[in-house]
Amino acid sequence: MSTYYNPKRTRNLFQENSKFRLSRSKIDLFIECPQCFYFDRKLGVARPPSFPFTLNSAVDQLLKKEFDIYRSQQRPHPLMQSHHINAIPYDHVNMEIWRDSLRNGITYNLPNTNLEITGGVDDIWINPEGELIIVDYKATSKESQVNLDAEWQNGYKRQMEIYQWLFRKNGFKVSKTGYFVYANADAGADAFNHTLKFEISILPYDGNDSWVENTIYEAFSCLQSEEIPKSSQNCDYCNYRNAVDEVISEPKQTSLL
Repeated sequence: MSTYYNPKRTRNLFQENSKFRLSRSKIDLFIECPQCFYFDRKLGVARPPSFPFTLNSAVDQLLKKEFDIYRSQQRPHPLMQSHHINAIPYDHVNMEIWRDSLRNGITYNLPNTNLEITGGVDDIWINPEGELIIVDYKATSKESQVNLDAEWQNGYKRQMEIYQWLFRKNGFKVSKTGYFVYANADAGADAFNHTLKFEISILPYDGNDSWVENTIYEAFSCLQSEEIPKSSQNCDYCNYRNAVDEVISEPKQTSLL
């Protein structure tokens, strides 16, 4: 049976008298547009879903399996060695729980709220100092060298910083440096031949999670309010809705015969 977009749900809505799970992605939604966040988490009207990135998910799963081989052996992956990263995949009993963003993830109950903050990590490494290293897998296909310079990639950086914050709140010692394992598909081959080749890069990023907690408290205040917040000027979804409303409200032109 196909799953259809439900434009008006009644479940998983914010209520002050019960625990409410707030995911990393919804925190980022609040940053992108407080109005879309409010519609989604309090009123049950979410943005229309995008198409699933199944190829990206396949790369994600294969990278997890590959790094898990070296996790079980407690040895560094060759990519870590080639990038001179002095670490090994972190072997912890909760690894699969932390990866399960839908049902579990790494969680933290924010004081003086009913919010349980959640996030599902791709991987964790550990260095000789005992610091956990947050790792995120990404997949793309571009001719130029992959980097983290694009404005839209700021969301990736916030994602990393929220994960770092969550593990620190759970009492772990966390390195400020996280890594993006980036798989870049080569589309320049002469033919497909049932094979898609990837170049794997590991990009370091020094996170700063000082913004995270205050932003979550702001999101909590937004959910407590009975007033719908203003939308972001750069929100494509709100701009589309507003444009449609304007067209509908415009007086119809009467044709002259």
